[in-house]
Amino acid sequence: MINRVAFLSYHTCPLIPPGTGDAGGMNVYINELASMMVTRGVEVDVFTRRTGDEDLGVVEALGGYRVVHVTAGPYEKLSKVASAPFLASFAGAVAGFGGEYDLLHSHYWLSGWAGLLLKRRSGLPLANSFHTLGRVKDASRRSGEPPESLLRIGAEHDVMAGSDCVIASTPAEAEDLLDHYGADPTRLCISPPGVNHSIFTPGDRGRSRLELGIPSEVPVVLFVGRVQPLKGIDVVVDAFVRVRQRYTDARLVIIGGPSGPLGGDELHQARGLVAAAGLSESVDFRDPVEHPTLAGYYQAADVLLVPSRSESFGLVAVEAQACGLPVVAANVGGLSYALADGSSGILVDGWNPADYADAVESILSDHELAARLSKGGIEHADLFSWGTTADRFFELYDGIT
Repeated sequence: MINRVAFLSYHTCPLIPPGTGDAGGMNVYINELASMMVTRGVEVDVFTRRTGDEDLGVVEALGGYRVVHVTAGPYEKLSKVASAPFLASFAGAVAGFGGEYDLLHSHYWLSGWAGLLLKRRSGLPLANSFHTLGRVKDASRRSGEPPESLLRIGAEHDVMAGSDCVIASTPAEAEDLLDHYGADPTRLCISPPGVNHSIFTPGDRGRSRLELGIPSEVPVVLFVGRVQPLKGIDVVVDAFVRVRQRYTDARLVIIGGPSGPLGGDELHQARGLVAAAGLSESVDFRDPVEHPTLAGYYQAADVLLVPSRSESFGLVAVEAQACGLPVVAANVGGLSYALADGSSGILVDGWNPADYADAVESILSDHELAARLSKGGIEHADLFSWGTTADRFFELYDGIT
């Protein structure tokens, strides 16, 4: 029986709201999974690298698990590759913390690398969730984007070879692990993330718009995510410019901040595209918000755009569906699993903005279609819950201990 688990989240702390820097769906994933495990009587400690003097050492999260900030390198935020030399220090600090755990569960390639060091030192079994994969990102990156580092690609291969269980969020991610990395199928497991249905639920659109300062009688297109080339904000803006040609009062709300080395430039370019189209008054760039606050935005909008170039799952798309918001998303990776094409939203092949604009306009122009997709989204999102995810993880954990 599993009594105590150590989560490794080297490069980002689950207490940080998603939407900027390195904080994204993985932060939500770790927070929700750890919180659910606590309700099942399992103690969870999440270890993360200290990045500033404001870190409080050991912090008890609202979900009942502990976040342990350990010293590994300078007290500052570093790029992922720049932080890699301090992984051994991180692993040593985790080992020296003194906890007795039944297993290690690492998240992302950096944490996985630290997990290998800890496994060799402690003999504990190691489960790893990658969340994103370097080779998959390279296969779909936008023209002109730099490739993922060879350090990352090599580390991912090592982590796959050394983990007792590699956890994919969807069958599509499992196929990527097999096709791009030659993962051992006997150690490959699938466990989809969940949705917190106590937060993400249908609501009153008019009330949500009033609370968020969004006009009540206009079509509203929503984008939620970190601003980086991977997330396709350039496609979002270009598609919205086309939508405005038909719906002259439509508004676009963008929730998120810059992420990664190109995030700042990406945000600047998006603002420039909006200004060049003369739509600055119709596009609302908003900073990231606390995760539960996103529910109000989903309830307020008419359609969510998710033109990502790759996604291991697509948590934003499922949370939106749980709120009854139709989704238009790229037909890639986990999004093709997270979305039921034609039933809960529309999947689009490629990244032609005109195709996304057509899909958005089909929803805005057809109230029966919008209502059907809303209903179908709620039903589809019901397939995903953190309780079910935790149940599956207990099976996986038992299998390696």
